[in-house]
Amino acid sequence: GCGNSALSHDLYELGYTDVTSIDFSPACIAAMRARYARCPGLRWAVMDIRALAFPDASFDVVLEKGTLDVLMVEETDPWDVSPQAAAAMRRVLAEVSRVLRPGGCFISITFAQPHFRKPHYAQEAFGWSLRHTACGDGDAGAFHYFLYVMRKG
Repeated sequence: GCGNSALSHDLYELGYTDVTSIDFSPACIAAMRARYARCPGLRWAVMDIRALAFPDASFDVVLEKGTLDVLMVEETDPWDVSPQAAAAMRRVLAEVSRVLRPGGCFISITFAQPHFRKPHYAQEAFGWSLRHTACGDGDAGAFHYFLYVMRKG
């Protein structure tokens, strides 16, 4: 779910020149391909996060920034997630685990607090460790976001 975020290009500019970005929207991917056509290491693909079209163990790093939040957008009680949302989250995380190489990292950036997100991430079936930290500028009125790092193996 890269959307129209400049994150992929920012990573490219920092020297990460082998970046694959996906989104469900063909229009979005077409726009991003056109916008960053001058960056040969950036690849764009229309894809559903629940059924990734990549071979097993394809990536050293999988990064998502708010994409998984979409799976929870219709939930009315974050303490009691519907079976459908929980199943969708499990499906996506199983796909992420599948495409990660041993030793690879899954990085998730979200506003979802640990007591809501950790039960989804910390499942033995995914074969990864889990760490998290709160990020933000320290202002009392500011929202914090959370960085979760899962390492496979």
